[in-house]
Amino acid sequence: MKTSILDLLTFAPLVLAFPHGGPHGHPDTLTVSTTSGHVHGKVDPALPNVHQYLGIPYAVPPVGDLRWTAPQLLDQPNAQINATEHPVSCMQYLSNQHNSLYTQEVLEWNLQGLNRTGAISEDCLTVSVWAPSAATSGKGVQRAKPAKDSEGLPVLIFIYGGGFSTGGEDVPGQIPAQWVNRTPDHIVVSFNYRVNIFASPNAAGLGKEQNFGLLDQRAAVEWCQKNIAGFGGDPARMVLWGQSAGAFSVDFYNYAYPTDPIVTGLIMDSGTALTGGYVDPMHSNFTFVADHVGCSGLASKPTQQLACMRNVSATTIENFYATYQESGAAPGISFSPTVDGIVVFSNYTERAFAGLQAKIPAIVGTNAQDGVAFVPYLPTGPTNQTAVLQVLLSEFFCPATETVRLRQQTDRLTYRYLYAGNFSNVSPKPWMGAYHSSELAMIMGTHPDFRGPSTALEYATSHAFQDAYVAFAGDPVDGLAGQDWAPYRVGSGSVREFGGGVAAQDTSVAVDEGYCNGAVPIAVLPTQ
Repeated sequence: MKTSILDLLTFAPLVLAFPHGGPHGHPDTLTVSTTSGHVHGKVDPALPNVHQYLGIPYAVPPVGDLRWTAPQLLDQPNAQINATEHPVSCMQYLSNQHNSLYTQEVLEWNLQGLNRTGAISEDCLTVSVWAPSAATSGKGVQRAKPAKDSEGLPVLIFIYGGGFSTGGEDVPGQIPAQWVNRTPDHIVVSFNYRVNIFASPNAAGLGKEQNFGLLDQRAAVEWCQKNIAGFGGDPARMVLWGQSAGAFSVDFYNYAYPTDPIVTGLIMDSGTALTGGYVDPMHSNFTFVADHVGCSGLASKPTQQLACMRNVSATTIENFYATYQESGAAPGISFSPTVDGIVVFSNYTERAFAGLQAKIPAIVGTNAQDGVAFVPYLPTGPTNQTAVLQVLLSEFFCPATETVRLRQQTDRLTYRYLYAGNFSNVSPKPWMGAYHSSELAMIMGTHPDFRGPSTALEYATSHAFQDAYVAFAGDPVDGLAGQDWAPYRVGSGSVREFGGGVAAQDTSVAVDEGYCNGAVPIAVLPTQ
């Protein structure tokens, strides 16, 4: 068993909990009423333009008998929620036993910026909202131009990456507070979703419904549709944006909800559905874990096996999984989204030509050195550049190219970017370049936070990237015209490159496209 690299809808506008002030008559601009309860946020004095609402529960905790079931949106409007600290993440573990770029060079992409697993819990389904202070206080601020008669701000709903094994709202490099503080004309939302065995167990006792992490993502979008107006957002202008596994998720979502996407645009940073879904028809991985945590001998009794596993503590399950993976034993075990015919499908080309993808605009992008992080780590950089190119093409660039082609052939408006920045405080070794996830420092605005000040070009690149995403969120059809960013057609020269010597320019990726045969690389690659 090979471990893969991947490793409901009514809108009810909500108002402030105390529309005429706080409980003592004073303005209470940090309390918002939601279906989850009265949410009390915070302002960081260093970032006065943004209200932060952190760790709002959006679904019933998936524990006990609710483990491995679809999420249930919370309905507890009278609850009091103190949303002032980053929440714990879902059950996972971070391996620091085997050297990698993310444990040796750039810890800011790990939970809490640690070189080990951060705070985790099975009770983890929360959402965080970063909104301009004026959006809920009523103070004047220049906002993005509303669509039609709307008064709300555009919303970017972010899905984090992590190979469907790690990730959370408390990853320092991808916290958008500085972005919203800089340009208070949009709202950013991030949320936790289940990962690894708790997300996609592929257990025989469950039947077809297996991809609970992806269902969590849909639930979070539905929560936003119901509640974002209370934070000053426009539920009719929400864009779903993801990076890496989050980008795969955005495209899975695109095909899973073709007639009811809720969102009006899609953004995929380094990943699409064409990278593939995991298949384990014998349910062997789940059974393997069950056999080692006190539920052995039940493979032929899948219902009993599932019931037994629901009674095993989440910590016991995660600890076994971590210990086994760290041992390097064979076969490896993996829990990633599995083909179920519900939210993950086996043939996306067929589905595209059948019209079964949402007819909404998209941005599809890759990083110039997306493959660097997925070859053996050496402090001096990879020695096999052909292997780096192979990973870039097979996992990111060729799937992106074919995704764009399918969208083009089925009349789906698509923009494409290439991130090429190589800034020393984000990429501390020159060979790292625009490595996988480094673009997030530009978009989130976290680039000056970790290894010294940013350059003028770095700030300009960040601002160009940020402004493009906000323009797209405000109007996915025409918004990028104001950025002089043209829709992309395979083979054209209209890819928007960020950070390649200038903040933003158009360039051609035709040479790299020539290395692709559909969604996979050609058989023979040039020697690097």
